[in-house]
Amino acid sequence: MFEEGGAGKAFPRAWAMSGARIGLEPLRVGHAEEMADVLGDPALHRFTGGAPDTVEALRARYARMAAGSPDPAVHWLNWVIRLREEHLPVGTVQATVEDGTAEIAWVVGTPWQGRGLAGGRRG
Repeated sequence: MFEEGGAGKAFPRAWAMSGARIGLEPLRVGHAEEMADVLGDPALHRFTGGAPDTVEALRARYARMAAGSPDPAVHWLNWVIRLREEHLPVGTVQATVEDGTAEIAWVVGTPWQGRGLAGGRRG
C-alpha cells in the first residue's frame, strides 16, 4: 500500500484488490481503449460537463495521472473497476491523498449504473 519515496518518506500507491462482485486494478495508459467505450456515453458527462474523451485523449490523461501529482505533498491513486466474473471494465475510482486525508471520486459507465457497484449495495 505504501512505497518508499525519496528521503525515506513513504507514499501511497494504487494496488490491485477485489471483492465479491468487483475488482480494482491500478489504472494504466493501456486501459485507454477499453475505457473509451465504458466512458463514451454523452449522458455520463451531463453533470460534469464536456464530452467523452477519445482514445488518444484518454491515453494522454492516463499518462499524466500515472506520472503523479506535480505537488509532492499530493498523491494520486487511480483504478479501473472490473466486474469480477466477466472481467469487464465498468468504471474508474480515483483517490487524491493529501495530509493523511483522501478525497474519493468514481465514475461508473451508464450501462452499469444502478446495480450497487459504487454504493456497496449487496445483491
